[in-house]
Amino acid sequence: MGTKLDDLHSLIAGFDGVVVAFSGGIDSALVAAISARALGDRALAVTAVSPSLAPGELDDARRVASEVGIRHRAVETHEAEKEEYLANGTDRCYHCKTELYSVLQGIARAESLPVIASGTNVDDLGDYRPGLQAAWEARVHHPLVEAGFSKADVREAATLLDISVADKPSSACLSSRIAFGVRISVDELTRVGRAERVLKDLGLRQVRVRVHGDIARVEVEASEVPRLMEPIAREAVTRQLKSLGFTFVTLDLEGFRSGSMNPKGT
Repeated sequence: MGTKLDDLHSLIAGFDGVVVAFSGGIDSALVAAISARALGDRALAVTAVSPSLAPGELDDARRVASEVGIRHRAVETHEAEKEEYLANGTDRCYHCKTELYSVLQGIARAESLPVIASGTNVDDLGDYRPGLQAAWEARVHHPLVEAGFSKADVREAATLLDISVADKPSSACLSSRIAFGVRISVDELTRVGRAERVLKDLGLRQVRVRVHGDIARVEVEASEVPRLMEPIAREAVTRQLKSLGFTFVTLDLEGFRSGSMNPKGT
């Protein structure tokens, strides 16, 4: 791991300055931490704020940025105003990332920071991620990929560097909870965010509330499924999600699966 971290540091140190697309998750946190060490004030972490950002994530991003010592800025993005995004086709992430990188390019120019960097790691390359095309078009760098970091490597490195989110579960924008082809609305994104907050307030860390019409399909880690089957928890979650407008609340017995709404069905 020492060699990979050295390679990552050397790679980022070779930039004249960097804007890190910063969600506050473990991948972008590692890139931000090394950027701060290698470039000091020539590194800036930027968190995109829009209706697709889950409640609490901006606060987490601010805390992590302070922890790793990088300058941080929150900026509004406007993908939820674009028809191509709202139509929710299989290229939805492309339009979302195109908006993000356009905003980051403006900040990079204003700050005279020539490089935009993402937290994409090697494992992400095998997933369904049309946003990678947007990154390529915007000439975004993927330092973790270039240094050969898998997700497991990222977590190991973050643990070595004592980054507090080393074991934080993977996240994704709220639009990923809505099946492709079903039009996105700000109200629906807000409802999903509030529904997931209900579950997180119970102490559940890895949570998805997938929307199928008036049905909320709850995914948690398989080990946590029995906990939600207990009468008190089941009744509380059902009551609160129904109060948000869902007619039916179901628990997916397979447990959490990243990308379970993707076209390839993984």
